[in-house]
Amino acid sequence: MTGYLDHLTVERGLASNTISSYRRDLRRYTEYLDAAGVGGLREITESDVAGFLAALRRGDDDHPPLSATSAARAVVAVRGLHRFALLDGLVPDDVAAEVRPPTPARRLPKAVPVESVVALIEAAGAVEGPRGLRDRALLELLYGTGARISEAVGLAVDDVDRGQATVRLAGKGGKERIVPVGSYALRAVEEYLVRARPELAVKSRAGVRGGALFLNVRGGPLSRQSAWQILRSAAERADGTGGALATSVSPHTLRHSFATHLLDGGADVRVVQELLGHASVTTTQVYTLVTVDRLREVYATSHPRALS
Repeated sequence: MTGYLDHLTVERGLASNTISSYRRDLRRYTEYLDAAGVGGLREITESDVAGFLAALRRGDDDHPPLSATSAARAVVAVRGLHRFALLDGLVPDDVAAEVRPPTPARRLPKAVPVESVVALIEAAGAVEGPRGLRDRALLELLYGTGARISEAVGLAVDDVDRGQATVRLAGKGGKERIVPVGSYALRAVEEYLVRARPELAVKSRAGVRGGALFLNVRGGPLSRQSAWQILRSAAERADGTGGALATSVSPHTLRHSFATHLLDGGADVRVVQELLGHASVTTTQVYTLVTVDRLREVYATSHPRALS
């Protein structure tokens, strides 16, 4: 198992969070095999792999039943392990090849209306001092580029090219992409860099020059968890305007809204795919279902003969 995880880390370049998830899934797989009296890779049969999947869905005294999504991730990890073992000559056959992960129910991404995005950003910027400037710049950048929160907090100052109005994002698997940045986000980042970041950076040994773009109050790089809390806190403050954002936001809210609003505005799905950094256009096409739903709603409420 260690060799497989090293392969994923070094050769495949998977993110640390993904590696941690695979490690947990494979540890549970090993525990299941031990309990079943299976002593090594060569002793595992297809029935063992299928039985593990059934156990994941069923749950036990120590583990609650897993959803189709979580069980599918665990099975993918197990299938990868057996494929690696075959290619490495450790086993003669891939006993997991025919065990299919359960198909998760297709969930549509939750986007929020443009006016709610504006309310979020305004609420983030309402915090006094450098934090407000930082929080506004962060949310403007998330919505203006469609970046994942992990990509945004991973930005260095030099990753934002204010002259070219672009930002360089490091996506999954270390793949980089260049994304245009709108004037609102650029202006917010500029204001943060001039008026807020130097004050935050004073508290860090790294100093003002170089380093992470977004800093915490101690002058260190802003964490993904802190960025998510900034979004959630902004949603709670924005709810004072009569909305219901606090119950609908997620770490991907602004990313989903970015994609949906682009498609609503007529953007080509393959352009949106490139902007989001999706490896396959199939992943991006789920957003087209959202826009079709919106079109159907507008049609039903606007066309004189839409309803019987």
